[in-house]
Amino acid sequence: MRVLGIDPGLQRTGYGCIEATPGGDVLIEAGVLSIPSKAPMPQRLAALDGPLRTLIADLRPELVIVESVFAHRIRGHTAMLMGHARGVILLAIANAGCKMIELAPAEVKKAVTGSGRADKTQVQQAVAAQLELASPPEPSDAADALALALCGLRRLNDEVAEPR
Repeated sequence: MRVLGIDPGLQRTGYGCIEATPGGDVLIEAGVLSIPSKAPMPQRLAALDGPLRTLIADLRPELVIVESVFAHRIRGHTAMLMGHARGVILLAIANAGCKMIELAPAEVKKAVTGSGRADKTQVQQAVAAQLELASPPEPSDAADALALALCGLRRLNDEVAEPR
């Protein structure tokens, strides 16, 4: 199964694609989609949309995991702006016909590091260890996306393994 994790952002949207194989999870591709931060919002969203649609078409994931909105009471405006990027991302996923799961940041951190309060470096190191990479993935947005993909794949495996 091929899983794509997406860490939404309005400057950089991280993505990470892994494939579950009998020998373990394998990194397919990871990186960031850069978005011009000084451009007006409609142009920023368009700069995300095209490359994201191409990425999904090229990688052909069976499942896409997207980080859910995290809203801090002091940064409510940021969460509202992030909703614009998430809308573009969710629409691209729906148009590609992919199954999608949303996961909270703390749930993902706990799944990959053992702590829901892990910092960026801990997430990067945990992802590198679990995917048997020579070095932690850079930038942290890509590592976060890979963590989303790993967590989503585990959740899916747990659902399949549980008797109904």
